[in-house]
Amino acid sequence: MACVMDGNGRWAAQRSLPRSAGHQAAEAAVIDVIEAAHAAGVQWLSLYAFSTENWRRPCDEVDHLMWLVRRTLRKHALALHARGIRCRFLGVGDPRIPPTLTRDITDLMELTRDNKRMTLTVAFDHGGRRDIVEAARSLIRDRVPAEDVTEANFAGHLPHPDTPDVDLVIRTSGEQRISNFMLWQVAYAEWVFPEVLWPDFRAAHFWECLTAYRQRRRRFGDVTVPATTDEG
Repeated sequence: MACVMDGNGRWAAQRSLPRSAGHQAAEAAVIDVIEAAHAAGVQWLSLYAFSTENWRRPCDEVDHLMWLVRRTLRKHALALHARGIRCRFLGVGDPRIPPTLTRDITDLMELTRDNKRMTLTVAFDHGGRRDIVEAARSLIRDRVPAEDVTEANFAGHLPHPDTPDVDLVIRTSGEQRISNFMLWQVAYAEWVFPEVLWPDFRAAHFWECLTAYRQRRRRFGDVTVPATTDEG
């Protein structure tokens, strides 16, 4: 499963608050969704926290987001570890990321790397197109002949190649865009677009989306219904 956490700015605007207030309010939704996914037995959860395009935002907003991510990691690291959640990050390649945040990210991944209950992937400084380009460059560096390139070995050159295809994407706030998110992995994902803004999104909303997904018949282009797969 994956979540595009949309609507923080609109949540703040509706309350005549600065955008930073919306980002801070989003923390409660993040923790609620992680807990709900953990309770539901979801083995793979990805959260879209910061895109490569988000660097275009005003510097003070970007700086606040960097501070907020660092504070959230430090606040919840031990609880995530205690729940057996392995934490990984998708992206984190831009030199503008503060070194202190980079260290905290590295420390969290090292702390939780052997956990097996659930894998939480935070897409931070992430761009789906960039990942695909980097995979192509990796194949070229490995001198893989063009005729030998397959979907399987291409996927093997993506970041975290053990990540399964995403079954369900939840995008809050009613917006219906992919926004350059895990483009390879969401190729056959089901999407749900709840109107609720991300800071107001809670476990009950998560379960509603999961129920809606389970009621769908996934054919993957075929006319028959394949066997049910685990959520990813």
